[in-house]
Amino acid sequence: MVDGLIIRSSSIHAAGCYTTRAIKKGARVVEYDGPRFTKDEADDRYQDRDITYLFSCGTDGMVIDGFGTAMFINHSCDPNCQTEDVDGRIFVMAIRDIEAGSELTYEYNLYDSDDADQDCYCGAEKCRGTMFSEAEVKRRARKARAAAKAKAS
Repeated sequence: MVDGLIIRSSSIHAAGCYTTRAIKKGARVVEYDGPRFTKDEADDRYQDRDITYLFSCGTDGMVIDGFGTAMFINHSCDPNCQTEDVDGRIFVMAIRDIEAGSELTYEYNLYDSDDADQDCYCGAEKCRGTMFSEAEVKRRARKARAAAKAKAS
């Protein structure tokens, strides 16, 4: 993993993760780690919380309750990192060379949320305006069309 990651104030959202050293494209930056439990357990545990650091992992419906440096990596529609699931372990990888002093970001691609929206404030030139995945945006649009059609009937 990369040395020299720090947490400090971010213009994207409260705190962010920055690198004090240059990072090469393809480098494994940090692991998203923490306690693991099922999505249902997470839903029960965090039903009254506005902010969580949950990350879906593996294929068995488990989530990681983020604890550590990686939980401070913010969403961006023009990210410099992406996540990779390796046997249920989540690693943040650099998708381009990253200069020292840069904030680390990746696309959250949220889905299966009870929230009506997940607005994005990343400030990217081509910001999508949401942290939901493209598939989730399409799913919600289909659901809204079906509801409107049912109401019109």
